[in-house]
Amino acid sequence: MSKPRRCPYCQCSFLPSIYRPQQVVCSQAECQRRRRADYHRQKLCTDPEYRQVARDSQRKWRQAHPDYLRQYLAQHTEAVERNRQQQQRRDQKRRIRLLEKNNLALDLKCSAAEVWLVGPQVKNLEKNNLASAQVLIFQPVNQQRRLDGNA
Repeated sequence: MSKPRRCPYCQCSFLPSIYRPQQVVCSQAECQRRRRADYHRQKLCTDPEYRQVARDSQRKWRQAHPDYLRQYLAQHTEAVERNRQQQQRRDQKRRIRLLEKNNLALDLKCSAAEVWLVGPQVKNLEKNNLASAQVLIFQPVNQQRRLDGNA
C-alpha cells in the first residue's frame, strides 16, 4: 500500500492509484486539467516536433472553421469591449515606457525654461529626465459632452 501524497495544485492529501503508483496529482477534475495544461505548456517550450504538430493542428482547425472568430466576437460584445480596454492600457504602458527610456531627445540642461511633465504616469519620468522638473499629476477626468454639443 502507498503512502498518502499531497497534490501540488489543491494541496489536498490523496492516495495514489494502485495502478499508477507514481501518481503525483490527485484525481480531481480541476487538478487533472491543470496537470495536462502544464504538461502541454512545458512540451511546447522544449519539443520542436510537438510544437509543430500543435501549430499544424491549430491551422487545420482555423481552416475548417473560418467564421468562428467573427461569430464569437459578434455574440460576446462584453469580451470585445474588455479586450479593447485592456489593449488601450497595454498601448499606454508601452508609450510611457518608450518615453521613460527616450526622454534624452532634447538637451534640456541648457534651456532656461521649466519642464512640466503632466499625467498620471509621470512619477517614473521624473527620475529619468536630465532636466530639473516640477511634476503636477492630474487625474483623468471623464469627459461628458453637454447636450448642446459643446465639449
